[in-house]
Amino acid sequence: MMYSVKRQKANNMRGFTLLELLVVMVIIGLLAAYVGPKYFSQVGKSEIKMAQAQIDALEKALHQYRLDVGSYPATELGLVSLVNRPSNEPRWQGPYLSKLPPADPWGRPYVYKYPGERSEFDLLSYGRDGQPGGDGEAADITNW
Repeated sequence: MMYSVKRQKANNMRGFTLLELLVVMVIIGLLAAYVGPKYFSQVGKSEIKMAQAQIDALEKALHQYRLDVGSYPATELGLVSLVNRPSNEPRWQGPYLSKLPPADPWGRPYVYKYPGERSEFDLLSYGRDGQPGGDGEAADITNW
């Protein structure tokens, strides 16, 4: 009788079996496989929204520059002219941005062209792939 009580206590104190641990790991893996892609697709969408917001802010700064100077900065001057006075612009009232223009969410500089091909000036990011054109997250993000 004493032996069965000790054995019962020993059985109660045992840990998880290997099979139980494997079942839990499989369940966690299935959950991660289901949730992971949904999470990472949201990251891509937030990068696109961030690029759109940055292009919007740069566009507003460029409009203010035009109001003061009379025209948009030349392509050669680029977006840096929103922070640093161009040497040949006596009517410059900037800085129009508090710091140098940021890179797009994928680490590449925004493309600025004046005069633009699609609008007064073209301001764009080539998206995740860094190439013109594309679909989804690789699509160009533009000001037109």
